[in-house]
This record gives sequence, C-alpha cells and structure tokens, in this order.
Amino acid sequence: MDSQMASALKSGDEKHLSLQSNASTDTALVVLKEAFYHPLTAEQLEKVHDHNFDHPDAFDTELLLSCMEKLKHGQQISIPNYDFKCHKMIEPARVVNPSEVIILDGILILHDPRIRDLMSMKIFVDSDSDVRLARRIRRDTVERNRNILNVLDQYAKHVKPGFEEFILPTKKFADVIIPRGADNDVAIDLIVQHIRTKLGQHDLCKIYSNVFVIPSTFQIRGMHTLVRNAKTTKHDFVFYADRLIRLVVEHGLGHLPFTEKQITTPTGSVYSGVVFCKRLCGVSVIRSGESMENALRACCKGIKIGKILIHGEGKSGRQLIYEKLPLDIASRHVLLLDPVLASGNSAVKAISVLLSKGVPESNIVFLNLISAPEGLHTVCNKYPRLKIVTSEIDTTLNKDLHVIPGMGEFGDRYFGTGSKATLS
Repeated sequence: MDSQMASALKSGDEKHLSLQSNASTDTALVVLKEAFYHPLTAEQLEKVHDHNFDHPDAFDTELLLSCMEKLKHGQQISIPNYDFKCHKMIEPARVVNPSEVIILDGILILHDPRIRDLMSMKIFVDSDSDVRLARRIRRDTVERNRNILNVLDQYAKHVKPGFEEFILPTKKFADVIIPRGADNDVAIDLIVQHIRTKLGQHDLCKIYSNVFVIPSTFQIRGMHTLVRNAKTTKHDFVFYADRLIRLVVEHGLGHLPFTEKQITTPTGSVYSGVVFCKRLCGVSVIRSGESMENALRACCKGIKIGKILIHGEGKSGRQLIYEKLPLDIASRHVLLLDPVLASGNSAVKAISVLLSKGVPESNIVFLNLISAPEGLHTVCNKYPRLKIVTSEIDTTLNKDLHVIPGMGEFGDRYFGTGSKATLS
C-alpha cells in the first residue's frame, strides 16, 4: 500500500488523490482518471493540438461514476484502455476486482459532487507550478512522444487556465491538502497510517465514532476461543472471562478525561505524566454485570459501584426493578458494566436511568465483552455521545435475540447456575 500510495502522488500534474474504502479484499487498487477520456473523433484528431484535455467535458464522467459505484458495491469492472498516442480506446480493457482501498488518481476528481460523495477521504496534492510544468514536459516528451513546443503551447492555452478555473477552486473540498506533493514524506506517512487504522476497524466503528473495539491479538482471540467454547469448564470460563474483562476495563479507563502533571522521580528527574479522573463510579447491570466489578475494583481502588436490575417484558419491553446508585452520581463519570450487548433494549433502559439521575450522556462509558451489531445500532442511534468499549463485535442476533456466535448465557456460565454440560 505504501508504494501504490506514493506512486499515485507522483503520477502527474495538478492532481487530486481521493480514497474510498470497501470491504472486499486486502489489497489497494489504483484507478487513473485519465483512462476515462472521451476518444477523439476524426475531426478532433485533425486539430488534436487545440483539443482541451483539461476541461471537465474531456472526460466520460458518467462511465467513471458508474465504475466507482460498482467497485464500492463489490462488483468487478472493466476500465477503458486509453491510448494517448492515438487518443482512442484500445483492446483489451483492464478488468479489475473490488478492493479494500480504492485510490482514484487524476485531475478534476473533486469537480463533480457525485464523485466527491463517494469518497471516504479527499486529498489535494498541491505542487508548485514550476514542478507541475517540469513533470508535464518530461511525461509528454518521453512517454507520449510529443514535441516540446506543442507541450508548452498546450500548457499556456489549456492546462494553466484549466487549473485556475476548474482545479484550484476544488481545493476547498479536500479533507487533506498535501503541500510539496510526493516530497512531503510526513504527510504521506500520516495518510498511510490513517488508512491502516481504518482498515483495522470493524465497519461499525467507521459508522459510529463512539464505538471502540480493543485491538485484537492472538492472546485475545485465544481467550475468546475458550470463553465461547461450550465445552469449557466453569473454572476456565471464569478465569479467561476475568482476563478479558480486565482488558476491557483498562481500555475503558483510557477514554476518561485526565489532567497533565509533572512529578520528580527518585533519580531527581522530571517526568511529564497525567492524573486520572477522580470523580468516577461503576454501575453494574444485575446480574451479569456484577462479574465485571472485581476487575473494576482492581483497577480503581475504593471505587463506588451502583447497581441496576432490569426485567425483560417480551422481546422489546424492559422494566426497571431496582436501582441503587451513588447519591452524587450526577457529578461523576460512569462506567456502565454489562458483558453482553445483545438487542440493546436493556442497555437503553439502564442508560435512561443514569440520565434521569442527572448523569451527562457524554460522561457514560459502556463496557462489554461482546456486542451484536443490532445492539450497537440501537444504543448509538439513541445515545450518540456516550462511548462503548468492547472486545469483539459479533455477527448478529438469532430469532431469540441471542448473540451469534456469542458465548451463551454469560451469567449462568460465570456464576455456575447453568447446565452440567456447561459447568463440568
């Protein structure tokens, strides 16, 4: 991905580089807009030196739009093979498959709002005019066999005016502007890291900026394998569930506010650190949420923990049965504890109780081990300002509203009230 990103940045004159993400494969695909030039008619070929290749009408924008939409929806496409010496489409066309990252490279990409709307990231590569001219002369004389006088004439007649009229005004639509183009290694590295971060995220994390999944490792996957296995003994289930819960709690604490502080170490050196948020409490959703209390106490000495008991009524109804919360909870940041987020109905009820006590929505961090997409949609759409921290996002819910693949009835397995087959 690094080399393709760099080559795209280096590949032309006044160019935009735009990215759209898709979840089909693990590689990056570069699509050059120059492949979508209209072929010239016989009459246009006779006056080819007067033809304006830097005007929006020079491109088959409808075909480009159709191809990019198909790629975004996971469909294979054929990209035209435009020959710059004869200005015609030649066979064969380039057949490409959809990709995790699609880099659309070329001039005038940000000119059409329909294409802009497809993009996840819009980048304007801002190079000096002298550099752009030098690149064009080198490209057109070496790669396209053109006379240097014709290149300079075309630049003065069409390229420079086209840049000022059509390209430069689209700079305001860019999410990122890269000065100095491909020579700006810092900017390119930041973009590459941003893309890698996005690729590592679950699709729902891209939709909801308040959903955080702890980075997956083989250790975490291994622990999930054990706690999800129906044959795992109660002793092992509790042991590995506790380890996962501790990781989620630690990650959740990282989303709380802090203040900077300088201290002196035993060596007499100054260390610039931070002080944790002190106005903090936990609230467990009885009874599964109580399994997370020990990990929270281990991380936060002397923390206050409240409790909420919610009873299900049918598939969507929820009734508050009991609540015991710190009297000053409205002035605290709250870690809401429930290991499984399924439909989200119980979570919504619990959050509404906290809000009724005066807790600001943005002060709530909801911690769980696994989340179903349905539950995330429910909670995030209703409460977009709270944070959700989980260790994995599962596939779906079944007709009984159980998380799939899930880990069964968490409370029964953790507290030893399930069947013998589960607890042996």
